[in-house]
Amino acid sequence: MTTNATRDELAAPNIVNRSTFEEQLDALRVREKAHTHEGDAIAAARRRLPMVEVDGATTLIGPNGPVTLLDAFEGRQQLIAYYFMWHTGHSAPEQCEGCTWVTTQVRELSYMHSRDVTFAVFCQGPYEESARYREFMGWVTPWYSAPRESLETLLVGGRVGRMHLVCYLRQQSRVFETYWTTARGVEVMDNNYHLLDLTVYGRREKWEDSPMGWPQHCTITRTKTGSPTWQPEWPGGRPIAQWPRLEAGYSDDLRSGSQ
Repeated sequence: MTTNATRDELAAPNIVNRSTFEEQLDALRVREKAHTHEGDAIAAARRRLPMVEVDGATTLIGPNGPVTLLDAFEGRQQLIAYYFMWHTGHSAPEQCEGCTWVTTQVRELSYMHSRDVTFAVFCQGPYEESARYREFMGWVTPWYSAPRESLETLLVGGRVGRMHLVCYLRQQSRVFETYWTTARGVEVMDNNYHLLDLTVYGRREKWEDSPMGWPQHCTITRTKTGSPTWQPEWPGGRPIAQWPRLEAGYSDDLRSGSQ
């Protein structure tokens, strides 16, 4: 088990006086403000993108059976859909760690609803199996399964089988796709990593540009070989967000979904 003394021995920034600290922080603030303004400009450009029509009658599977893409709007004007990767027939520990990571963090939807926006997850796998995973994880976001033929319509251009975040606009019974992103673009759903980016050790990922000696041994979103040093009681081999659910007594049996 890692002790406080061991933690204290980790590499750390230089110690300076308050005025030197504030001076260098102020210099960084200039870059942060420019980054914020550039993000605003990119968002403005995103709002001016053209859109493409998609078939609003495309079939999804919900808790009560087949529905349409148009139904998934729940009567609102816009829809944000996260396309959850799924490994059919595999156990809970083998499901996508990245999709588990971002989906876990989207919980309070009232702010989006107040802007006439619905958020939903479209699983790229069978409904019953994936819905049991949703129940195990304790997620409350609307959940649908997108059959393969529907995915071919909704995720054109070889995008099937990858994590995607897609935005739609409804105009009466017509549906339009206005934006999509994938890979690290789905980090907009995340808050943990953005908060960790503010800390001195960041995400502790090997790809990060950190000073020599900084701890960088995380496995992104899955504990793989043994426990992280700061959480020794967590075994490896699962998406990290699954462990609190197991500790709370929830079953991860995707065959029965028993709790």
